[in-house]
Amino acid sequence: MFTGIVTSKGILQEKATVGGDSRMVFRCEDLSLESSRTGDSICVSGACLTMLNPTGRQFSADVSQETLTLTTLGGLQESQPVNLELALRAEDRLGGHLVTGHVDGLATLLSRRPDGRAERLEFEVPEHLARYVARKGSVCLDGVSLTVNSVQGRCFSVCLIPHTLEITTLGTLGPGDHVNLEVDLVARYLERLAEPFGDSNPADLAGNPYPE
Repeated sequence: MFTGIVTSKGILQEKATVGGDSRMVFRCEDLSLESSRTGDSICVSGACLTMLNPTGRQFSADVSQETLTLTTLGGLQESQPVNLELALRAEDRLGGHLVTGHVDGLATLLSRRPDGRAERLEFEVPEHLARYVARKGSVCLDGVSLTVNSVQGRCFSVCLIPHTLEITTLGTLGPGDHVNLEVDLVARYLERLAEPFGDSNPADLAGNPYPE
């Protein structure tokens, strides 16, 4: 579990094909991995990966074909920057929103324009994900927790303050670029709970786990 508060940027140092998947090595100069161990989770530009052999400022990760296909990691090139966030600890502050690192799809940047000292970016999402994006709700773009400012059809906008533009990879995006999108976790569960679920009686399920 993550918060969408990116703590540093890293770069893809090496990329190799292993049995049809990819083994990636990431370098992170501004993020200490001294307390990290093999098997720990780390969010890499919005995708939850399992760390392998973390040493000082470097770690490896195996990336499956599904992740390579469904996220921007498949097109990642050596020396390209990525957003990094270590997994949330129980005593940490929840500064953003609950993020799983399970990417739902890709959003496409349509435009960006100045908005005071910040910048307003407009994205388009696939039609099947548009229903989960709500004004003043939360989205995670390339691992960054953001508040939705406006929504119109399949398009929505977010406002990036100077700190976010500087510390994350979102500051270098141009129209046509894709980002990993994770919709709000609560919205997905609410939809599932609202769906009819067989012929079960909700009262029976609440009061008796083994209804006759």
